[in-house]
Amino acid sequence: MLVLSRQKDESIVIGDDVEITIVDVRGDRVRLGITAPKEIPVHRREIYDAIQREKAEGKKPQKKPEKTARKQAEKEPEEQSESTPQEQPEKEPQQQHK
Repeated sequence: MLVLSRQKDESIVIGDDVEITIVDVRGDRVRLGITAPKEIPVHRREIYDAIQREKAEGKKPQKKPEKTARKQAEKEPEEQSESTPQEQPEKEPQQQHK
C-alpha cells in the first residue's frame, strides 16, 4: 500500500485518467473529489462490497436510493457529502443596527 500525505486542494493522480483531490478536512473526516471517466466505476468500499456480494450470489445488483458520487457532484457541486449537525458551523446571531 502506498501512503501519501496531502493537504486541502492538493491532488493525487492515478494513471492518466483518475485524479483525487482533497476538498476539505474536518476533524477526523476528509472530503475527496474524484475525477474519473464515466466508464470507471467509483464507489465507497461498503457499496463496492455489497455489489460484489450480490454478484457472487447471482443476483443483479439493486439500485441504491442514494445518489452516486458523480450524479451528486453534478447536482450539488458545493455540498457533496452527507452532513451531520455537529459538522455544520453554528450561525452567530445577527446584531441589529439602530
